[in-house]
Amino acid sequence: FLPKVKLEMVVDDATVEPVIDAITKAASTGKIGDGKIFVSTIEDAVRIRTGETGPEAL
Repeated sequence: FLPKVKLEMVVDDATVEPVIDAITKAASTGKIGDGKIFVSTIEDAVRIRTGETGPEAL
């Protein structure tokens, strides 16, 4: 059994590749269990406190 950690991030489209690169460099050991990165589309975001939507809500 390998302990696992789950990170969830929502970033602007322009930031996706630099974030993937940073996580890959920080997490890579070359051994089993380094992890996986899944990239998916987020349709919208809403900051409840202010009502901001879209990228401003991030």
